[in-house]
Amino acid sequence: MTCEFLRCCLLRAFTGLAQRMLFDRPIVCLDVETTGASPQNDRITEIGIVEIDVDGSTSEWSTLVNPQTRIPEFIEKLTGISNAMVESAPTFEQISAELMERLTGRLFVAHNARFDYAFIKNEFKRLDTSFRADTLCTVRLSRKLYPQHYKHNLDSLIQRLGIEMEDRHRALADARVLRHFLERLPVDHDQETIREAVKVVMAKPALPANLPESLVEDLPECPGVYLFYGDNDMPLYVGKSTNIRSRVLSHFSSDHASTKELRISQQMKRLEWRETAGELGALLLEARLIKELQPIHNQRLRRENDLCAWQMVDSPRGGKTVVLKYAADIDFGSERELYGMFTSQRKAVETLRNLADAYKLCLVQLGLEKPARGKNAPCFAHQLKKCKGICIGKESALQHDLRLMEALARLKVETWPYPGPIGVKENYGLRDEVHVIDRWCYLGTAQDDTGIETLLTQAPHARFDLDTYKILKKYLKSSGLQVFHLNPDHNPA
Repeated sequence: MTCEFLRCCLLRAFTGLAQRMLFDRPIVCLDVETTGASPQNDRITEIGIVEIDVDGSTSEWSTLVNPQTRIPEFIEKLTGISNAMVESAPTFEQISAELMERLTGRLFVAHNARFDYAFIKNEFKRLDTSFRADTLCTVRLSRKLYPQHYKHNLDSLIQRLGIEMEDRHRALADARVLRHFLERLPVDHDQETIREAVKVVMAKPALPANLPESLVEDLPECPGVYLFYGDNDMPLYVGKSTNIRSRVLSHFSSDHASTKELRISQQMKRLEWRETAGELGALLLEARLIKELQPIHNQRLRRENDLCAWQMVDSPRGGKTVVLKYAADIDFGSERELYGMFTSQRKAVETLRNLADAYKLCLVQLGLEKPARGKNAPCFAHQLKKCKGICIGKESALQHDLRLMEALARLKVETWPYPGPIGVKENYGLRDEVHVIDRWCYLGTAQDDTGIETLLTQAPHARFDLDTYKILKKYLKSSGLQVFHLNPDHNPA
């Protein structure tokens, strides 16, 4: 018996004893390989498990899984798992009973546990089976116990622990790394330090009292909109995020620091969410829902019933003037020579007066002041040397028009730049959506041509919305969006 062999035996015995003292239940170190990064849309191709019992004994189990969909080429190259390899493998449904038996009652340990846990949970969900387990993330545990190290990914752990492995990115090989990591903890740290770190890492977010703890596990890590409801299903708040789970939990982790967050937490009785295929879809849906539901804690994006803009027209006095037009009366998406978007007449008039003062424009010519009875009487601003005299013929209409155009230039409302309605495509994982837009109006989101056709029937009745206009004006300039014209027969061009 060599010294090295004896050392390994003692180390294994020591770590087994230490683990019995640190964890009061059996552990399963798990890793999955998948067809992609979205638990909602992608599927599992391989599962590897290392089971550690309370006495320190271990056993292993692994299987390829037929994902019932194609594995992308770059995933094949990354994991070494090909479509041919999984073709004859069992489906998740076929191994689900055995897997559930191996996982039940055990602490679920994984590297970036949210990823592996979400995939397992969603696979069971597709079978109408509920799966829940306490999880321990070894990424977070490594950061907590080894802050001196910059990286904590699995490759870094392999290097740090001096593990030699040939099957990196295969599920069982990666699960074994986690067993080695747990065995190393009692060597580097005392038991109390490890217990405290595990306690911190496994601490569950504090939810409002009326929400079930299981809700934390159900929250998806994808783009979308979330809705908080109070008593009698009163809408409290609508928000959006590219990661629903992270954003929702941030509300409750900060309720002590914000009066608004605290009120929402106290009043909240129900939570729901709606997933989208990207940030644009989340923004458009959020703006629409806030206007429809009028949640009491949302002030921004509320509906403005008096939305108006100045329109430049010919003046009966000669030259140009402006008249106030309301979105309820004309189509802001196709009307030309509109300037400014104002939520009230008062704000529109105030802005125009300030511009007139800055550019020495005539208030009579602009219709903001009635002309004097005398035919050649100057306006009041001219007497204060704030008008260059178009009102009494001292300045030509053309000169005044040029200054008026210069004053309004930055406020010009962009006319709809397409010949008709458009579709804007977004995708997240395997989720594809088309946002149907016409004359700056968001008609809705569809998943197929039939849905697009249905939405286009709403186009004549669409109402212009300032917030939607701002969102679309910004995002339609993005080169990353897939924009296509819609033909009159409602099919994509």
